[in-house]
Amino acid sequence: MTREDSRSGRLYDTSAHFLWVGERTRGADDAHVALLAGVHNPVGVKIGPTTTRDELLSLIDHLNPEGDPGRLSLITRMGAGRIRDVLPPLVEIVRADGRPVTWITDPMHGNTITSENGYKTRRFDTIMDEVRGFFEVHRSLGTVPAGIHVELTGDDVTEVLGGGEHIDEAGLARRYETLVDPRLNHQQSLEMAFEVAEMLRG
Repeated sequence: MTREDSRSGRLYDTSAHFLWVGERTRGADDAHVALLAGVHNPVGVKIGPTTTRDELLSLIDHLNPEGDPGRLSLITRMGAGRIRDVLPPLVEIVRADGRPVTWITDPMHGNTITSENGYKTRRFDTIMDEVRGFFEVHRSLGTVPAGIHVELTGDDVTEVLGGGEHIDEAGLARRYETLVDPRLNHQQSLEMAFEVAEMLRG
């Protein structure tokens, strides 16, 4: 799905509206990063709590060596219990480097658990705590929290614990329909949107 733009000669991957590489496949010399380095799309990389300074700068070297604004997004997936401690030094490293990135949070993947009745799930309160931590870190450092990456659906599923509907572990069985990742349902998605709107006002 990689095509050459006849006007500029640049390569673009046309298979998605936003290409990103995951935490487990983001090695700077790995195939996924090589693919993203070869196309001109805006791209993203997920970074977790064990990301080192050298890994972070190497990813920027590979994916946005010239520092083009809008080219590279860093998608943090730290876990609610770690984001307030682990994210600040990474933000400082990027700021000192000087090449711009867009900061996005993925509050879902770092907070995955297995319920006692065997469902892969997440807790709504924990997801929101990571979002709050993301905003708090950027506010304290004077940087911009620019986006949120979540799994959600408009359907009335029961895949994530908690929220205003108070979905409990027994309730997961009612409409657990995902084959991969547990998603916020329509009510939980709206709750998140309203909470984030309040954070943006603050």
